[in-house]
Amino acid sequence: MSETSLPAPDHTATLREALLAADFTADGLLDRLGAAAYAALARSETVPALRATRGASPLDTLVRLFLLQRPVPQEQARAALPLDECVQDGWVRVQDGRARATVDVRPYGGPDGEDWFIVSDLGCAVGGAGGIGSREEGVVLGVGGASTTLASITVRTPVASALDLGTGSGIQALHAAQHATRVTATDLNPRALEFTRLTLALSGAAPADLRVGSLFEPVGTETFDLIVSNPPFVISPGARLTYRDGGMAGDELCRTLVRQAGDHLNEGGYAQFLANWEHVEGEEWQDRLRAWVPAGCDAWIVQREVQDVTQYAELWLRDSGDHRSDPAAYTERYEAWLDEFEARGTTSVGFGWITLRRSAAAAEGRPSIVVEEWPHAVQQPLGRAVEEHFARQDYLRDQDDAALLAGHFTLAAAVVQEQVGLPGAEDPEHVVLRQHRGMMRATKVDAVAAGFAGVCDGSLPAGRILDAIAQLMSEDPVLLRDRTPQAIRLLVEEGFLEPVPVGGAVREKGLG
Repeated sequence: MSETSLPAPDHTATLREALLAADFTADGLLDRLGAAAYAALARSETVPALRATRGASPLDTLVRLFLLQRPVPQEQARAALPLDECVQDGWVRVQDGRARATVDVRPYGGPDGEDWFIVSDLGCAVGGAGGIGSREEGVVLGVGGASTTLASITVRTPVASALDLGTGSGIQALHAAQHATRVTATDLNPRALEFTRLTLALSGAAPADLRVGSLFEPVGTETFDLIVSNPPFVISPGARLTYRDGGMAGDELCRTLVRQAGDHLNEGGYAQFLANWEHVEGEEWQDRLRAWVPAGCDAWIVQREVQDVTQYAELWLRDSGDHRSDPAAYTERYEAWLDEFEARGTTSVGFGWITLRRSAAAAEGRPSIVVEEWPHAVQQPLGRAVEEHFARQDYLRDQDDAALLAGHFTLAAAVVQEQVGLPGAEDPEHVVLRQHRGMMRATKVDAVAAGFAGVCDGSLPAGRILDAIAQLMSEDPVLLRDRTPQAIRLLVEEGFLEPVPVGGAVREKGLG
């Protein structure tokens, strides 16, 4: 697979027109296949899609050719494609009256309804006809859960420059091209850069500056407003597979990537990564990750999942198809993974998101570094939520308790209150505030915090609200003012309360 030559981009505009004319798009596929067959493709099950495309329409032909990677009659292919150009450029080969695709071309819907196409190696798009299951060193994957997750959490404000480090088939570069004036894409694998070129061209996006090399070597001392990377983060014994294995001991590749990113960020710029990290015996994983954060940067690190070392080894042995190999070879590879983990004192492996932001406060020695575990459901996309997180950190960093009590707040949108207790009980056992957007957090609050949040509409300063609550609850207002700022700080930090900007407070009710 990795030895084959790739298509030339000479006639991508003509090919794109044909794909769109046939409705070979994300929406078109869903309409043609139906929800069940469409979902089955994500599980690498192709029978329902084959049954749904037994006709001879151009869309049926394209689904079988590029997604299911089945041969189709030559004349059927000619009716769906500019076949001569596709053969000339190398997208399709024809033999014995049958046309076969040479690469996987997968429709991909952009965030604003764009019709894009991701080009990758045959059978290597997640949900592709054959799944991954590849032990080819230079294989280039298509769209997968990790790549879509990174795209969904990335901050999408317009920027002058963006870097997609370890671009693969170009998914992140494609997204970045929509809001960055200049996109640079790098990869250790030269074939990956050629796939990125095809993905961008076939999607009608502007070309990127493509550079070969490892980590930040290809960009020297250049700096960027946005850096994104879905790196080869798998912690494995050796670097067998370029597309996934870090090739450094343990989680050193991810640590190096994060540590070096700070030197390549412009002021206010973001660096966003997916990563794996080791949980090492005798060491708190949160402390390990805090030590990764470079000077001059704030950080938000979210652990989404943890696997013990046996689960982790089995996951990636299945990914490469080793479970279908000779049992003795499988056992030997499994043992090698466990030996590696045992030697490093690794008990489990975490997976999650790392976001850095270069800030003046961090450069002054006042960084905001939040490391947390959140395995629960979230509402994608989260790019806006990432921006809001750092904005809240900026606000809280400069607010002492007196400033918080003088501040005005509003209850964030999509926050509801839940009361938990026995049926018929006069008072709830506890009250929970729950978000229905973004991180979808939930937090238990006492009666004071619940009452405070419920009346926050920006019209009164926090201290005045607490004084009123103290009177209603027959509490000492001074003591209430002393103990409540910590709760307000937490509600702001987690996004339940939003500070009203200075000069933007609602006119105080009843004060003329």
